[in-house]
Amino acid sequence: MRERFWERVRPEKMTPEEWEALCDGCGKCCLNKLEDEETGEVALTRVACRLLDDQSCRCGQYAIRKTLVPECIQLTPATMKDVAYFMPATCAYRLIHEGKPLFWWHPLVSGDPESVHEAGVSMRGLTVPEFEVPEEDWEDYIIEEPGT
Repeated sequence: MRERFWERVRPEKMTPEEWEALCDGCGKCCLNKLEDEETGEVALTRVACRLLDDQSCRCGQYAIRKTLVPECIQLTPATMKDVAYFMPATCAYRLIHEGKPLFWWHPLVSGDPESVHEAGVSMRGLTVPEFEVPEEDWEDYIIEEPGT
């Protein structure tokens, strides 16, 4: 990967490896969200996609996730304009889309994949699998986004 590519390369010009490296491994994008139809406000819940590994904060079936969870959003530079508003505020994809810098704890900046967890930004150990909570009860699991 090119040195500090996230500061110098537009998303659409990043290699697939560079684009994937933007993921900080926080797991927040895999949380189920509730959107108020009237205000457009998005609320984050602790209810996680059934594929999220609560300890690694990564998708347990990343390569085939769209087959297993058809509603899973595949982030690309082209889709960001439509989905950035409901991505976590600390998400590198959203930050880059909005022209903002990455946080100090991002593994690309810190050089340590554990820094996102050590900074208290990730969902490690905080989620509930979606198959354990009926969708009508998700409102009971609304949380403030860690790290914001």
